[in-house]
Parts: sequence; structure tokens; C-alpha cells
Amino acid sequence: MKWTSADRLLVRTVKAGWTWNTLLLAVSLARATGALVFPALLAAAIDERLGGQGHTALSLLAALVVALLLAEVANLLVAPWCVSTLVLGIRRDLLTHALHRGVRDRTTFASGDLTSRLLTNTTETASVVPLFSAWVTSLLVSGGALVALCVIDGRLALAFVVGAPAATLVIRAFIGRVSPLLNRYLAIQGRISGRLVEVLTGIRTVRAAGTEPQEIERILTDLPELHHAGRETWRLQGMLNLRASLLMPLMQVAVVATAGYALVDGAITPGQLIAASGYAGMALGLFGQAGVFMALAQARAGARRVAEVLSTERTPHGDRALPDGPGALSLRGLTVTGPEGPLLEGVDLYVPGGSMIAVVGPSGSGKSTLAAAAGGLVRPDDGDVLLDGVPLRELSAGALAGAVGWAFERPIYLSGTIGEAIGFGAAARAGDRVRRAGEKAQADQFVRRLPEGYDTPCASAPFSGGERQRIGLARGFAHDGRVLILDDALSSVDSVTELHISKALEEHTRATRIVVTHRVSVAARADRVAWIEEGRVRAFAPHAELWRLPDYRRLFNPGQDERADEERELSHVL
Repeated sequence: MKWTSADRLLVRTVKAGWTWNTLLLAVSLARATGALVFPALLAAAIDERLGGQGHTALSLLAALVVALLLAEVANLLVAPWCVSTLVLGIRRDLLTHALHRGVRDRTTFASGDLTSRLLTNTTETASVVPLFSAWVTSLLVSGGALVALCVIDGRLALAFVVGAPAATLVIRAFIGRVSPLLNRYLAIQGRISGRLVEVLTGIRTVRAAGTEPQEIERILTDLPELHHAGRETWRLQGMLNLRASLLMPLMQVAVVATAGYALVDGAITPGQLIAASGYAGMALGLFGQAGVFMALAQARAGARRVAEVLSTERTPHGDRALPDGPGALSLRGLTVTGPEGPLLEGVDLYVPGGSMIAVVGPSGSGKSTLAAAAGGLVRPDDGDVLLDGVPLRELSAGALAGAVGWAFERPIYLSGTIGEAIGFGAAARAGDRVRRAGEKAQADQFVRRLPEGYDTPCASAPFSGGERQRIGLARGFAHDGRVLILDDALSSVDSVTELHISKALEEHTRATRIVVTHRVSVAARADRVAWIEEGRVRAFAPHAELWRLPDYRRLFNPGQDERADEERELSHVL
């Protein structure tokens, strides 16, 4: 059988928890040893009583029962603790990998699907450890029982071995058929979760449009396929149980019948007949654990979904630190390709340290991609971005995060207070720095009006869209880096607020500023404007110089020149 990434992940999981594995295996081995000794002691006790030889074997049998009960309790305590510890490690690895993937790669897995993999499939993957211990225990008990049958009488072991190949074929066929079904079942669950998260994120839009029934139908469109996959899975398990219930008793009857013949023949004692019956059931244990095989198939399917995320490429980082410098950015032959073609193509720009440039262009022209590449969020397919002479790809993750601050159109906040949200990622999080950043972003006044001010939990603060953007801007201003990038971060603020913020941004000369904007006032305050069109730089010049061009003016006021032409034509007619 060819090993897959899921199989390798399961093996790594078993190796990762070697301490727990050792403890769990020790408990399992104790249980297996006790189980193997039990029929022999039972046989000795029966023969001892029939022969009137005392109570020694009976006393040992009672002590063994107590030991088996203690081992069972230990197993019930150790197994869940082992799984929870391993689940924590797998989830940490999966979350770390997901957060270090490239920004463009994160669209591969929907948020709901990734959440399902993180919460559900990691647990299924970690369950392989107790399953492994259970399988090892079954193997030891079955093998030991087969040896015990051979010791009692070789014909008993032969009677058992005759039916073993058929049982092996039944189990192998079940695992081969049920694994793809479980993979499909989990994939459908992930798709449904992804659509659910998508709808809940945009619930206001859905309710405003009155499309709740259509969205419910879209979320559950795969439900019939999910039902079919689940029903087929349980049908296969039912078939396994049916075949096992037919085959296993036949094998046990064959062993017991052979033992009865040996008893009549005088080859074994009555106690050994009872022991042979018990050992026959134990030897069948490896073939009769339909639940274990089902759980193993589920663990393999869950591991496949976890491995799909872990096998994606992480954003590589170097180990270099930045030298002292003003924050000069150099974009050389920058090309970024998307699923439908180039997003940026051959972009060359030089941004002097401490300067402010505005990035403008029509929707879909590549403005946000340019900003993301300039700040290291997106790795170019070709070309390079240098910050003070050092390629961004050679910087360590810490050096890059410390050098570049961000503000986005839709800022997302972590749990915590407003002050913590503003200071998030900043080199220094002193209260004065946070308040000064709030003042620059025109957020200080409405934050101070809250009962707890900057100590107000974000989850309980009733912010409007513009206020949220200002908190995001304050986060950017609080960052003590040499580059500050704003990706349409003023789109939801009013004109008066925008005037104050753009002035503060103009005076923020300790950082090189790249501002993606649709606002003419922001472009007018910039030192130069990068005019992007169809992934290329159409012009890179001061705003006053570009304003002479009709196409440039139309970026900020579409239809203005057309209306002027219509008015002139109308005046000629009149």
C-alpha cells in the first residue's frame, strides 16, 4: 500500500507523544497480560476444584480480576489525557502553519472549512494514539491466545488458522472502501461550514436583501450528498458487522468443537476445554473490532484534511536584520500573478525614505496588490522589493513586522481592550503612545467618551464603520516602524475627519508612507502619485502634474468630463 501524507502524519503523531504512548502501552500491556493469564487461571481453578486440591488458583484468579479492573480504570484516565495533549500540539502546528501561509494562498481554504479542520479533524488525527495502543493490545492478545491454543493442543490452533484469511480479506475490503467515503463526508462538511461562516459574516447584507431562504438553500445544497455519504458509510459498517457476526462464531465453534473432540480423546482436561473456549474468543478479537477499524478510517480521513493544510507552502523568511536607514523602498521588476493572469506586471518604483506616495487607479487595477507586495504580505512571482537596500524576502519575520505598519479598509480586532487593539504589534505599547496615535487618527474623542476609555473591551464597543477604520488607523500610527502602508483606510470616514487625518499623515515624516486611496485630497498631499492601470504603472509624478490629464481626473470623479462635454453641447444647441 502506498503511503500518503495522511499516513505519515499519523505516524508522526504516534511518535510525537512517545511519553504518553509508553504509558498507554504499559497500561495496555498490563491489560493484555492479565487477559491472557485469566483463562489459564480459570482452567487451573476448575481443575483444582474438580480434583479437590485447594483454593490457590481461585485466590490468584480473584487477585487478577482486581488487577484487571485497576488497569481498566487507568486506561480510562490516561487515554483522554493523552488525546487532549496531542490535539493541542496538532492544533498549534496547524494554526501556526495557516497563519504563516501567503496571503494569496489563504483563499484555498474557506474560513469555515479551516475551522472544521482545526477543531474536528485534529481530534480525529490524535485519536490514532489510543487506537494504536488498542490495536497493539488486540494483536498481542490475539497472538498470545493463538500460542495458548497451540500449547493446549496444536489441533486447536490449526482449526483457528483455517478461517483467519477470510476474516483478513473482509476487514481489508472494508477499510479500502470506507476511507474514500469518510474523506468525501468530511470534505462536504467543510464546504457547508465555509458557506455558513460566509453568510454569518455578511448577515446584515443578507437580511437587508431579504434573501434568507435562498442563502439557507445555498448553505445546505450539499446536504443530500452528505446524507448519501454518511448512509453509505454506515451501510459498509453494517456489512462488516454482519459478515463478522457470521464468520467469527463459525471460527470459534470450530475451535470449541475441536477442543471437545480432544477432551473426549483424553488429550485435554475439562479446565483446558473452558480455557480453549476463552482463548478462541481472544484470538478472534483482532478480527472482531469493527469499531476500531471504523475509528481508524476516521482518523485517517481526518489526518488527510489536516495534512492538506500542512502540505501547503509557508511564506519563507530570511534571517537578516535591517541596517539603519530612512525607509527607502525600491520595487524592481515586480510581477504578481493571480488565478486569471497577472495582477502586477513589471512594476518599477523608487520611494525615497520619509516620503509619502499615493497609489491610485480604477478598481481591479492592482493597487492593493502593489501595497501588499511593497510591505511583504505578498511575495512576488518575479522581481524584488528592497527596504533600505535589503530584499524583503531576506528579512526575518520579526524584522519585517517591526519595520512595516499597516492600516486596512476593514480592520479586524483581536480580543482585548481598545488600547490593546491599537498597540497590537507595536514595538512599544505605552499608554501615551496609544493615545497620541488615537489623536492622529481622530479616534481619541469618541474612545474617551466610552465608560472605560481605552480600557473598554473591543467586543462591547458600539463602533460605526468609520470609527472602526479610525481605530485601525491609530494602530498604524502607533507602529514604530520605518514604513506605514494604508490600504484604502480612509474610505469610510467623513470629509472633515479625512482632512485632519490626511494632515496628520502628511506630518508623519518619520515613516515612509504608501497610501492606497480614491480620495483626491489625499493624493494632493502626497509627494508623488503612482497611477496604476491594468497591473502597470501608467505614471509616477506629483498630483499637480497629473491633474492636467483628463483620464487622471476621471479616477476621482467619474463622468465629470462627460458632463462638461454634455453641458457644452447643450449650450451650442440652445
